[in-house]
Amino acid sequence: MLHATRTASQKRQALRGALAEPGDRGLLRLVGAFTPLSTALVAQHGFEGVYVSGAVVSAELGLPDIGLTTLTEVAQRAAQVARTTDLPVLVDADTGFGEPMNVARTVQVMEDAGVAGLHLEDQVNPKRCGHLDGKQVVDRATAAQRVAAAVRARRDPDLLVMARSDARAVEGLDAAVERLKAYVDAGADAVFPEAMLSLADYERVVAAVDVPVLANLTEFGKAPLFTHAQLAEVGVRIALHPVSLLRTAMGAVERALGTLAAGGTLEPEVPSMLTRARLYELVDYAGYSDFDADVFTFEVPDVHRGAQP
Repeated sequence: MLHATRTASQKRQALRGALAEPGDRGLLRLVGAFTPLSTALVAQHGFEGVYVSGAVVSAELGLPDIGLTTLTEVAQRAAQVARTTDLPVLVDADTGFGEPMNVARTVQVMEDAGVAGLHLEDQVNPKRCGHLDGKQVVDRATAAQRVAAAVRARRDPDLLVMARSDARAVEGLDAAVERLKAYVDAGADAVFPEAMLSLADYERVVAAVDVPVLANLTEFGKAPLFTHAQLAEVGVRIALHPVSLLRTAMGAVERALGTLAAGGTLEPEVPSMLTRARLYELVDYAGYSDFDADVFTFEVPDVHRGAQP
């Protein structure tokens, strides 16, 4: 009720503990939460973590994912999501919203938001969606400085700092691998090779670094939608579904609006809607009601009773 039962520190330790387990125990599945409410469904379906996507935050604000959102906007949504779940939350911190000093501030703001980890990318600032053409990356040294600044700035050593590289589509796989190795040398706890084109690409990255590797599974992107089993087979440790729930929900909204516009009623859509009872379960109406009833019936002792006037 109200907030998660686990502290931010506990969630960070849980994420690191899961990643420290042998890879043959499976990979962690992180699902993008497009609203805080959706975190309950992610947890109830047995997934291991929640993600806050920069693309989703942009889309919810009616903006394209081209670096228009601010640190404040992303951190606010990250805090709202982290508040509602006991699962660890990974947040997309774009380029760190600036250069090394901005990155340092970003890390501490995100720590205060309660996330378990964040990832920083090596695109120029402002960035573009990782699956758009026309991306540009900064030089390797500059990107490594961002990672080093993030690692140095964190106050909780359990905060996971992940380095993302978009170089595969710009400079090729060899350059992307060398970049990721440099980011690990700069202190990255995990890596995120964006827009990989094959399982062999992932296998190459896994062999090159000694930290967990994340695979981004975004629909309509450049990378195939590999299965979790396929990714685990080549050593990937984290499978990320960043925008899937937003796309699913907005697809349903568009269909429902079409039905309403055409027929003047949503009656045909009711069977596919989340019921009132299920919504009440997700937001824990019963827990709030019980708490309120206990407070309402509680008799506050009169601390002044018997005291001299």
